[in-house]
Amino acid sequence: MSTSPTLSRKLVAEAVGTFVFVLVGAGSAVGTASLVGPNSAAAILVAALANGLGLGVAISATMAVSGGALNPAVTLGLWVGKKLKSRDVVPYIIAELVGATAAGLALEASFPSALGDSVKWGSPTLSSALSAGQGMAIEGLLTFVLVFAVYGTAVDSRAPHIGGLGIGLVVVADVLVAGNLTGAAMNPARAFGPMIASGFYPGYWYIYLIGPVLGGIAAGLVYRYLIESEA
Repeated sequence: MSTSPTLSRKLVAEAVGTFVFVLVGAGSAVGTASLVGPNSAAAILVAALANGLGLGVAISATMAVSGGALNPAVTLGLWVGKKLKSRDVVPYIIAELVGATAAGLALEASFPSALGDSVKWGSPTLSSALSAGQGMAIEGLLTFVLVFAVYGTAVDSRAPHIGGLGIGLVVVADVLVAGNLTGAAMNPARAFGPMIASGFYPGYWYIYLIGPVLGGIAAGLVYRYLIESEA
């Protein structure tokens, strides 16, 4: 007879899953930049594939235990859609930030500094062509698409049984759309983990908090009250 996972096991799954995702996603940015440059089309393509595939695998590996949120914006999006208990929200977010920071520290400890500037170990950066408001809007829109995909491909009881594949593919698409503009983080943990690990805090750091959180909450509300409940 199976039993529901305890909160402690869920938190471990969230921390480890986020660690895996950020290690692969941020690690690909560092490794690829040393070969083709940080702003080349090849670097964007590799980043899109690495982040998408890494997240898809991490979600598939953890969704049976914690639901595979691995993202504070997704966690809040699930909460407003009544898919996550209120008492679990803050612990989930803390676990996700811990996992992401550990991944950033692991990259700094294991990758040779010759591969790149340690203050940019996978941290998303805002293009000089954008204002902070535009960056925030882009991150919000991309996160809306991401959380909408989470609901439609993994949370909804009518969703196809494809694990984290659909979510990973959305991340690939989102990074291709705006990876060169904001880094397409769509995830406060993905943004702040490497920043905390490297001590790199750009003046526009808040766009990776406000944009994704607003986008995730909006997607959760739209799906819950305009799509799911109308079925």
